[in-house]
Amino acid sequence: MSKSEKKQAASIAWFEIPADNPERAKAFYSNLFGWTINPFPGSSDYWHIDTGGADASPDGALKKRKHPQEPVVNYVSVDSVDKFADKIAKLGGKISMAKTAVRQMGYFAMCQDTEGNAFGIWETDPNAK
Repeated sequence: MSKSEKKQAASIAWFEIPADNPERAKAFYSNLFGWTINPFPGSSDYWHIDTGGADASPDGALKKRKHPQEPVVNYVSVDSVDKFADKIAKLGGKISMAKTAVRQMGYFAMCQDTEGNAFGIWETDPNAK
């Protein structure tokens, strides 16, 4: 892979870990990896995970599990949610939740690959409304 290809390669930007008991999961991951895990302001069901790695390493969230088979979800950084949503559909994947704004942070969409695995795509945009 050339240097220009490496710069354009998509990478994991965020991850979400579902938990039946977020306090128990917080203790597990904090003690295992040394991650700092704190609730997002105003939320008791969504906790920010600071992995403590370099700025380029992904952070994530610990969240209250919504259903028994809810998987860990990785979010891949892309330059355009719209462009990649079209590409996902053309390649046989599905968009399970359309482009959604996270105010002043960016946009995401939830997707499924051709094998039914869930993943998200993330576009950073500080002007998102």
